Amino acid sequence: MAEHTSLTLRRPDDWHLHLRDGAMLRAVLPETARHFARAIVMPNLVPPVVTGADAAAYRDRIMAALPAGADFTPLMTLYLTEDTDPDDVAAAHAAGIVTAVKLYPAGATTNSASGVRDFDRVRPVLDRMAEIGLPLCIHGEVTDHAVDIFDREAVFIDRILTPLRRRNPDLRVVMEHVTTEDAVDYVRDAGRNLAATITTHHLIINRNHILAGGIRPHFYCLPVAKRETHRVALVQAAISGDKRFFLGTDSAPHTDAAKLQPCGCAGVFSATNTLSCLAEVFEAADALPRLEAFTSLNGPAFYGLPANTATITLTKGAPLVTPATIATDDGPVTVFDPGFPLHWHVA
Repeated sequence: MAEHTSLTLRRPDDWHLHLRDGAMLRAVLPETARHFARAIVMPNLVPPVVTGADAAAYRDRIMAALPAGADFTPLMTLYLTEDTDPDDVAAAHAAGIVTAVKLYPAGATTNSASGVRDFDRVRPVLDRMAEIGLPLCIHGEVTDHAVDIFDREAVFIDRILTPLRRRNPDLRVVMEHVTTEDAVDYVRDAGRNLAATITTHHLIINRNHILAGGIRPHFYCLPVAKRETHRVALVQAAISGDKRFFLGTDSAPHTDAAKLQPCGCAGVFSATNTLSCLAEVFEAADALPRLEAFTSLNGPAFYGLPANTATITLTKGAPLVTPATIATDDGPVTVFDPGFPLHWHVA
């Protein structure tokens, strides 16, 4: 295995991020803006970001919360509902307000109650998006209670995604936070107009981390982590250099009070230490030279944006001391613990 002690990358982007709003936004935004130049910001607020005006207002709140001197651009999304107006979507795209539209199957994850139940009702929006080249970001799980939670991604591909893409092959689709070998194989075999994001934590944890030896709520996320064979498949996709796979952390802050209860919230907060975690994963796979493609090149290429010109440098040294929690006015948020020392520091 080649030994590296320093690695310089074009500044990375995060193609799937939750910033929330209010006190939580003000607390967690600096953790992303410190390292990332841009991020696709999820719209599942309460109430959700459903119109171009909503997205513009949310963008203004994000920019107002940025620390002085921070260089960060939020890439806004709209929350697709069965009442979404295709003309509003097109106008928001033309005005440079939104970069993508997000599809949540109703009930799939946090704040997804307003999501889609009848996919025929959103077909006019998807048709318009295909015409104007606006990508659709998909939470790829069915919500049928008869389907085992560990199978919901694979079933979504068969029941929903394949027919959707067959009806509209010109629609650009990002299958977000893939968690299974099934999804990796599907993206590899799909040809044009399909890509996938992979999270930091799904490259590191499997379902044993959540359940074996006691329940660990801070590893509970949706889609839930799967078997080790699936985690290995995700790592192989991430390190492959394949342009269809890129980083979307799905960093999703919840206060400890919301996580540690009988019905705790789903989400892993990884913005603080993602790059250090990824460097460890790629180094262990003898693939550090391909980290830049995953974090900094493949995402912009799919979204039709230029790669960042600024760079960051990671250096290998003594174990990184990461705060266990981030303080917010609403309570502490636990930072993702990968379960191994992090030797890579962002200079």
